[in-house]
Amino acid sequence: MDKLINDFSYGLFFWQVIILAITILLLAKFAWKPILAALAAREEGIANALLAAENAKKDMQNLKADNEKLLAEARAERDLMMKEAREIKDAMIADAKSEAQAQGDKMIENAKAAIESEKNAAMAELKNQVSSLSLQIAEKLLREELSNKEAQTKLVEKMLGDAKLN
Repeated sequence: MDKLINDFSYGLFFWQVIILAITILLLAKFAWKPILAALAAREEGIANALLAAENAKKDMQNLKADNEKLLAEARAERDLMMKEAREIKDAMIADAKSEAQAQGDKMIENAKAAIESEKNAAMAELKNQVSSLSLQIAEKLLREELSNKEAQTKLVEKMLGDAKLN
C-alpha cells in the first residue's frame, strides 16, 4: 500500500477524472436515452405480457365455464334421450305383450272352435255309426221275424193297429 501512495500522480489523476467525466457525458448524451427507452419498452412489454396472461386466464376461466355449461347441457340432453328411449322401450314391450295376449286369446278361441267342431263332427259320426248299426240290427231282427209267415202276419196287423191309432 505504501507503494501506491508513494507513486500517486496528480496529473494522471486529473486526466482520469476528465476522461471519466467525458465518458459519463457521452454516455448520458448517447447511451442513457436508448438504454432507458429499452428499459421502459421492456417494462411496458412485461406489463403487457402480464395483462395478456391475466386476460388469457380470464378467457380460460370463461371457456372452462362454457365447457362445463355445454357438458351439463349435453348430460341433460343425454338423460332426456335415455328417458325417451326407456319410455319407447316400455311402450314397445307393453304393445308386444298386449299383441301377444290378443294373439294368444285368438289362438285359444280358434282352438276351442276347432275342438267344438271336431267334437260335433265326432258326435255326428258316432250318431251315424249308431244309427247305421241300429238299422243293421233292426234289419237282421226284421228278417228273422219276417222269415216266418205267421210272425210276418202278426207284425203287419200290429203295425196296422198302431197306424190307425195315430
